[in-house]
Amino acid sequence: SWVIDRYGRNDVLRFTRDMVFPIIHFPNEVIIKVHAASLNPIDLSMRSGYGATALNMKRDPLKLKSADTEFPLTLGRDVSGVVMECGLSVSYFKPGDEVWAAIPPWKQGTLSEFVVASGNEVSFKPKCLSHTEAASLPYVGLTAWSAVNQVGGLNRSNCSGKRVLILGASGGVGTFAVQLVKAWGAHVTAVCSHDASTLMKKLGADDVIDYKSGNLEEQLKTLPLFDFILDNVGGSTEKWALDLLKKWSGATYVTLVTPFLINMDKLGVADGMLQTGVTVGSKTVKHLFRGVHYRWAFFVPSGPSLDEIAELVDSGKIQPVIDQVFSFSEVPKAFLKLEGGHARGKTVIDVISKK
Repeated sequence: SWVIDRYGRNDVLRFTRDMVFPIIHFPNEVIIKVHAASLNPIDLSMRSGYGATALNMKRDPLKLKSADTEFPLTLGRDVSGVVMECGLSVSYFKPGDEVWAAIPPWKQGTLSEFVVASGNEVSFKPKCLSHTEAASLPYVGLTAWSAVNQVGGLNRSNCSGKRVLILGASGGVGTFAVQLVKAWGAHVTAVCSHDASTLMKKLGADDVIDYKSGNLEEQLKTLPLFDFILDNVGGSTEKWALDLLKKWSGATYVTLVTPFLINMDKLGVADGMLQTGVTVGSKTVKHLFRGVHYRWAFFVPSGPSLDEIAELVDSGKIQPVIDQVFSFSEVPKAFLKLEGGHARGKTVIDVISKK
């Protein structure tokens, strides 16, 4: 396993051969032999201690365990691999099944030879993908799925012809979201930097806007209004992006950049939750009066949603977009690559090859 013993920069990553073999604690759990994993921005954030307050509360809500229990902490959310062992109540899977999953951030992660997951977080890996390809999709796929489908309300039957704007389209979530709404028949405008425009066209984007080639707000204002906006960027875009939505027609702006965990780190659990509630409440109400919906979304682990995603992958509608594959010994290098930003798709770790 690759673990951290404290939060910090890249030097906190440590390789260890003496991790305890994971055991099944609940009857709905499975142990997966990890063939491949991938990195997401949340791994960088968690390495630096982001969300520690909230995640520790989730790990041990009743404070039953002694202090400092989260270390040694294994990062990594995505896994593609093979089921080794199943809890007594797991009926869908059996040892030897090829599966994929995204493991929620309060559990031990996938940068390890074995990982424990709940049966309802796991799904059969798409048949047409290798483990390395499959590992690039679950976390970004479920994040995009949560934003577009569960929070945004778009689906296969109501998406046709809708105008969708995706801000930050060339990262992991963006490349997935472009393909997802495109598969459902939407008209997609992708915002990314110029060097990613070929990739965006290949993934099916109808319009590609380079945010570096002049004022982005002005460029987007020349286009017809949108039915749905997915914001992976946050920051100042929120101030003007909502004006690009059609008014009073159920148009929705969904942002994946939320202050939820930061508030808890800064203010503690109770005040952090209160502050978050006040913020989302006031923003939602303010925008409702202007005729548009404002929503927050975040990653939700879900085996059933992964089943639907696997179907889209196997039917050729969604393909993995991989920037670079690193061997298991190169995990710190992979973190640095991710930290450098400007990814075109995903950074994947091939765990099983003994390079």
